[in-house]
Amino acid sequence: MILHFYFARRFFTSFMVITAVLAALVMLVDGVDQARRFADDDVGWDQVLGMTLLNMPQTINMILPLIMILATVALFIGLARSSEMVVTRAAGRSALRALVAPVVVALIIGTLAVAVLNPIVAATSERSEQLTQKYRSNGSSALSVSDEGLWLRQGTEEGQSVIRAWRTNSDASVHPSSIT
Repeated sequence: MILHFYFARRFFTSFMVITAVLAALVMLVDGVDQARRFADDDVGWDQVLGMTLLNMPQTINMILPLIMILATVALFIGLARSSEMVVTRAAGRSALRALVAPVVVALIIGTLAVAVLNPIVAATSERSEQLTQKYRSNGSSALSVSDEGLWLRQGTEEGQSVIRAWRTNSDASVHPSSIT
């Protein structure tokens, strides 16, 4: 039982270290990309950092399988280098029994990812899209889809323009029914 806790702790530690390293790398790359994307707009560094942090849960969720694979490889390479797997086998434990604790930890992490991380990803992705639209258009355009049709609003210095379309064509053009 103590050996299972030891392997579980080692796996969780390698998982957290690899997650932190990859998150820092992804955050750096995404921050540079966000800064490049909003270079022409009037967006400050604090807003770029905020957008980068909003994109992090989605990115972590996407690379979670890679993190699991790398954590497993790191765990068993570390155990093999320190001859802990040899000692475990010499003590009479099978190699398959040594896999139980990392598999249980991986199942717990996967369950938490589905139950906790997915709703966070949905909320932060939606907020990121809203802020991207706001920063791109300085908060002056909107799109709404309802039972009455498609509503487009665009604000300019001359005033507001509202278009209501009943339907769209397959080439993404609209049939406006009223323009105000």
